[in-house]
Amino acid sequence: MKKQWALVLFLLMTASSLVLAGGKSEAAEEDLSKQVLIVGSVDSVTTWDPSASYSTEIAYFTNLYEGLIRAAAPGSDQPFEPLLATAWEASPDGLEWTFTLRRGVTFHDGTAFNAQAVKYSYERTMELGLGAAFILDPIESITVVDDYTVLFKLSYAAPLDRIAASAYGSWIFSPAVKDKGREWFEEGNAAGTGPYKLESYKPDQEIVLVRNENYWGPKDTPAVQRVLVRIVKDAVTMQNMLEAGQADIVTLIPKESLSSVDDRDDCKVLTGPSFMNYAIHLNTQKPPLDNVLVRRAISYAIPYDDVITVSLGDLGTKAVSPIPFGQFGCATDLPQYTTDLAKARDLMKQAGFAGGIDRTLVFTFAAENAAHQAYAPLIKESLEKIGIPVEVRPILWTAQWEMMKGDPLQAQDLGALLWWPTFNDPYETLASLWRTEKKPFFNFAYYSNPRYDDLIDRAYATPDEDEALKLYRAAQEILVQEAPSVYLFDLTTAVPMRENIQGFVINPAYPKAMYFYGVKKN
Repeated sequence: MKKQWALVLFLLMTASSLVLAGGKSEAAEEDLSKQVLIVGSVDSVTTWDPSASYSTEIAYFTNLYEGLIRAAAPGSDQPFEPLLATAWEASPDGLEWTFTLRRGVTFHDGTAFNAQAVKYSYERTMELGLGAAFILDPIESITVVDDYTVLFKLSYAAPLDRIAASAYGSWIFSPAVKDKGREWFEEGNAAGTGPYKLESYKPDQEIVLVRNENYWGPKDTPAVQRVLVRIVKDAVTMQNMLEAGQADIVTLIPKESLSSVDDRDDCKVLTGPSFMNYAIHLNTQKPPLDNVLVRRAISYAIPYDDVITVSLGDLGTKAVSPIPFGQFGCATDLPQYTTDLAKARDLMKQAGFAGGIDRTLVFTFAAENAAHQAYAPLIKESLEKIGIPVEVRPILWTAQWEMMKGDPLQAQDLGALLWWPTFNDPYETLASLWRTEKKPFFNFAYYSNPRYDDLIDRAYATPDEDEALKLYRAAQEILVQEAPSVYLFDLTTAVPMRENIQGFVINPAYPKAMYFYGVKKN
């Protein structure tokens, strides 16, 4: 790592020396340093294909690609802001959506942006069926009305504005890549319209972005010429990089160091909302968790405050809903479970387990997740106080996922999951996590309730937003009453950075995304 950073500093110093050799002042050298943003990031790239992306590369894709519209950051007057579309409207029945497109935009490869590019991008993603392509299922056809108008026809009503603003599955890219194949992307190439271009990439090591000089946005934006991303997996190393001035922004430092870093004169920690949350899913197909009274008892036995403190400190807040707090559709007035061991024991007694259960429940979680590691012992201790012995079993996420997707009767009893939505609509969360499926996607509670299914399906299909919210709230109340999962806490995003960094925006609709467009180094 030291050698890598030595090379970075050498390159910066060399560039500065060339400027000074040309008769420029030290002020010119300082101005040059403001043109390079150095970022320490934990997020790797699983794919460079915008149709297949469904993971942590979102951190960089938001700078390379754009969708038709984007969910606005908190505090905005409108829920969406225009990107490659300048206007959009739906028919009264919600089955047709017309988007008016921005003129004068070019892709990074020089190809003109138009309605054909929109049609190609969406249809390629739908045809490949990878990543988040499932969010496009409502689309029946896409028609090019003219060069700057595109018509989407849906097979059933759905909120296409929220889908078009998704963090995944809705990127627009150059149709000139049609004959290059997926391997062209995977070699480290991009073909978007975003404010930055992909200059180079070394897997799990380094990403270099360079300003798109032909970007359609305001003149002289983005402000930073180059972004150098170093992929670092160790939080302490990133903290050291930040404090030494070897990085301008980092994505992770130890939670116990956040206050000390924020107190430094040369650093700060920007915090903002997040649509990421933690829950424990209870296997409703296996006794005794098939008994709703036992599941409610578990929900009352959880030491919520202690779980949050050991996991995230000040960066966690108790979940008030199955939907992440602040997301459209989150019902904040639902009945709440609080820590109440007496009530938990009474429910166990009512369920016929006054003396405890006769087997040990298996509790799995992703071993690489530090928050799970921190709170798991508290869960075990608390459940044993109400007569539920627990075996804590940390396993790699990939292995846990395979176990969860298998036969419910052979799967874990309790499974921890960190969740964030693909797009800013409650349906994806409520359907992915609890809707009846023969082979559940993320329904790791193996929960099934036809009335619940009907409520969320009707909510998703109604064009009336107020009616949709009522239906979504009714569905969430069922989840609280039947307790297929324990809703632990929502996360607060924290981004440590140098004091001179300005303009970084946290948008909870795009978890892990890093927008470099508005960043300046003062």
